[in-house]
Amino acid sequence: MTEIFASGLLDGEKILVTGGGSGLGRSFAERFSELGAEVVICGRRTEVLSEAAEKIIAKGGRASFHPCDVRDAAQVEAMFDAIWTTGPLTGLLNNAAGNFIARTETLSTRAFHSVLNIVLHGSAYCSLAAGRRWIEGSRKGTILSIVSSSAWQGRPFMVPSATAKAGVLAMTRSLAIEWGPKGIRTLAVAPGLFPTEGAWDRLYPDQSQAEPQEMQVPLRRLGEHIEIANLVAYLMSSFSNYINGECISIDGGRSLQEGGAVGSKKLFEWSPDQWDSFKRGLTQK
Repeated sequence: MTEIFASGLLDGEKILVTGGGSGLGRSFAERFSELGAEVVICGRRTEVLSEAAEKIIAKGGRASFHPCDVRDAAQVEAMFDAIWTTGPLTGLLNNAAGNFIARTETLSTRAFHSVLNIVLHGSAYCSLAAGRRWIEGSRKGTILSIVSSSAWQGRPFMVPSATAKAGVLAMTRSLAIEWGPKGIRTLAVAPGLFPTEGAWDRLYPDQSQAEPQEMQVPLRRLGEHIEIANLVAYLMSSFSNYINGECISIDGGRSLQEGGAVGSKKLFEWSPDQWDSFKRGLTQK
């Protein structure tokens, strides 16, 4: 793909990517680094974070990592204190997420909380930690959160995620109004189908028997990581300084076609035995 950005688009930026050791988060961090930003990544797996940071550094970038469970407010505060010792952030990307398909009536409260604690509470803890420090230091900043079209459309068999994403979107729009006068922008991006290792099996089971995922997208293809990475890089840059409180979909039009549901028609037909078999398969991986 031909480069569309000027060299050094993100020079002088220091951006934290939660869940930045793998999947889309890693792609975001690598792209930020390529464009000149200093990147900080966090997550729960030290070895994954270390490997991701080392790859960025090997390519001439600046990267550091902090093992942190964003579900724990105390860990989040400790991480932000540590980050600020070497200079404040200019941007935060709330990317850490958790999701799975399940019949909602079978979910335990623990299962429900497991998603809300990562997606909603984790995004809130990080946003508050960054915003508080920026306001106290009279600094500007950008908070970008990854949501999904389920935030406004709903999503069967993924109710905890839809609920959490709706909360993150409401937080984004609320803070855009409250913190905008202080020079802090809050934004959201709603991705469509961007394959990542691990998440695909949890969300799109039994693909051999299902309609190809591409057929759920008007453009008839899946997204490439570079496409969404370029979008979030632009939104983190000074060239988007007049965009605030918006949620931008990047899904090839999928959310317009049957609500962007994850093969929900097929899931309505599953028997209890099929659900049990699917759950056993996940626990064995």
